[in-house]
Amino acid sequence: MFVKLLSGGYLGLETFPVEVQVDISNGLPFFNIVGLADTAVKEAKERVRSAIKNSGFSFPSKRITVNLSPSDRRKGGSLYDLPIALGILASLGKLEIENFRNTVVIGELSLNGEVKSVRGLLTVVLGLRKLGFRKFLIPPENVGELELLKDIEVFTAHSIGDIAKGKIRKVEFKKLQTKGRADYKVDFADVKGQRQAKRVLEIAVAGFHHAAMVGTPGSGKSMLAKRVPTIMPPMGEEEILEVSQIYSVAGLLNNRLITERPFRSPHYTASETAIIGGGTVPMPGEISLAHRGVLFMDELPEFNRKVLEVLRQPLEDGKVLVSRANYKVEFPAKFLWLSALNPCPCGNYKHPFRECVCKPSQIRRYLKKISSPLWDRIDLKIWVNPVEESELLKETNEEPSKVVKERVLRAVEIQKKRNPEGRFNGELTNSQIEEVVNLEPPAKGLIEKAMERLRLSARSYYKLLKVCRTIADLEGLEFVKTTHVAEALNYIREPIEVP
Repeated sequence: MFVKLLSGGYLGLETFPVEVQVDISNGLPFFNIVGLADTAVKEAKERVRSAIKNSGFSFPSKRITVNLSPSDRRKGGSLYDLPIALGILASLGKLEIENFRNTVVIGELSLNGEVKSVRGLLTVVLGLRKLGFRKFLIPPENVGELELLKDIEVFTAHSIGDIAKGKIRKVEFKKLQTKGRADYKVDFADVKGQRQAKRVLEIAVAGFHHAAMVGTPGSGKSMLAKRVPTIMPPMGEEEILEVSQIYSVAGLLNNRLITERPFRSPHYTASETAIIGGGTVPMPGEISLAHRGVLFMDELPEFNRKVLEVLRQPLEDGKVLVSRANYKVEFPAKFLWLSALNPCPCGNYKHPFRECVCKPSQIRRYLKKISSPLWDRIDLKIWVNPVEESELLKETNEEPSKVVKERVLRAVEIQKKRNPEGRFNGELTNSQIEEVVNLEPPAKGLIEKAMERLRLSARSYYKLLKVCRTIADLEGLEFVKTTHVAEALNYIREPIEVP
């Protein structure tokens, strides 16, 4: 007997429908799965066999052939356990196959017949929804991933036994609260002093400008970076789905959508593949897991130079194309890049009360680990001094993240209304920033003098315009003033002079 069910597959974030064809015929007992199936799919034979037996059904002692169509697309994962098992049960007359017509069936099976969660379900559903599919039978542990999708019908069941008995539940979703939390465990109010560094991070978030903090150990660079998500604007529904499907493919979704902006901080021993993505099975890297959020790289010069160089193209394009012999996949990678580094190998160069033991040649070699093209892509650079002892010990009322976030949200709203496609200032092209910068004549004159005196490159010039525009937006002003230019010049210059 021949039956077929619908399912889906994915490669990276690309989705395609899969027709699971099951044929049971007379002959020696044999169970085979064809259709470019990987090891995980072929192992489904043993899971399906045990699941059917342990659910109270007899497994047919016949020739069973399962074809996953189209046969020229590679299939991976455990998504096909459930449709294969239902196909076999339908062939045995244990369930009515008509009940599953036009229904996409996805799920892994445990050996006792329970339907278990799968990786990449949100990605598959989003892709198939665009192709017109509207009915889905999924594992109960994956239900939370589809909360924002209102134009589809979602059904679930705990086991293949329940499905055979007709105990299939239609899922009714409650409205998801997509606004960012107000009760973060960390806050900018925790950081004493460092007003200029806080100001730089505020500008970085408001205009989506990449920033680097240079300073001696213990000055608070990492502490400041970890508090950046507390002042970022909340994600909209479209951004939530973008980020969540990346985490779905990575197997990091845990039955709930990602509603807060990601903060990723890879260790400096991370490989190129870990940062950029790839592998035998294409997986998103850290830059994609940081999409719409923050990628913080502490101890920047300690990263392998080749690893750092792979950032250059994603920083420009907001996406990464991973090309391997067996596949080509594209992952989004639009992230706010924050980095922190010591000024020298020992960390004490220019420390107010500690002696640096590094030679000038060692300092130059240490900082040269970061190439000029990559360093030039950082919009804001700040020197972070250690907090004075007197300031550390006295009681102070530091500005909380909530207050800073309000200023950021006002600036972001201005940019959404004014900029093309509602982009952040840091994302504008050179021609676009020239159209919206609105320099007052004195401010324009100051920039011309700075260009002549500092010999700024073309990239630095446009970077200066973008930062000036963001500073003015934070004050709610239409025109850029000389004070804005003067402040921006402090942040685009090199924070450290190499001896």
